[in-house]
Amino acid sequence: MSLRIDVAAPQAIGQSHSQPFSVNPAEKITESRKLHVSWARNLDEVREAQRLRYQVFATEMGATLPNTIEGHDVDLFDNYCEHLLVRDVASSHVIGTYRVLTPAQALRVGSTYSDTEFDLTRLRGLRERMVELGRSCVHADHRHGGVIMALWSALAEFMVRNQLDTMIGCASIPMMHNGVVSGDVAASIWNKVRQTHLAPIDFHVRPRRPLPVDRLQSNLDVEPPALIKGYLRLGAKVLGPPAWDPDFNSADLPMLMRIADLPSRYRKHFLDQ
Repeated sequence: MSLRIDVAAPQAIGQSHSQPFSVNPAEKITESRKLHVSWARNLDEVREAQRLRYQVFATEMGATLPNTIEGHDVDLFDNYCEHLLVRDVASSHVIGTYRVLTPAQALRVGSTYSDTEFDLTRLRGLRERMVELGRSCVHADHRHGGVIMALWSALAEFMVRNQLDTMIGCASIPMMHNGVVSGDVAASIWNKVRQTHLAPIDFHVRPRRPLPVDRLQSNLDVEPPALIKGYLRLGAKVLGPPAWDPDFNSADLPMLMRIADLPSRYRKHFLDQ
């Protein structure tokens, strides 16, 4: 979906803003004018993202979240991140979000969220130009390609503008399958993607709380979640077996995506190259 620049830059959000990294241009509107894409400019807008995250992760998916602010998903990384928002123009509600932790802010907070789930020692050579993507979610009524494409277009622009080349993150696979909590789906997806999209061994990472994939059924005919399939189409690689996240009731795959690995059709779409 094509995007065009609409409005200029935001003000900084206190300590969350990561100078010298730039989030300009701040706002865009799709040509169809149904979606509005922006970076959060103040705490109120961050709270909108956190409410959407709570609605999706806790209310819809059953995650156990800290009760820091009622009805909000809040953790210690939020104050150090940039928060990308997609709004439905008709209602002005935030319907999609990502948070982005830059290298400078990762140094300030002391780690990335992914560091809490995986030993990322082998990625140390990438960190100076590596951002972490996290807390990605889209409202249940708006889960179509347009919202994700709008988010990804803004992320690609951010990466290029700030001369960053690598993105990492934990991509979640729900543990609930046919009404039963089971890791068989995650084990089967890992078994499938490791054969086609596993990163070189130099980039492999180890889960701190491994999902016991060797003791689970791993031959189910299941597809990865839509977000993971989208990452793989963009050239992302899986860095190793999944970790188990009991709070989010999910298995998390460590994934890495590099701008240089974008297929040509996506380079043209996102980067106009």
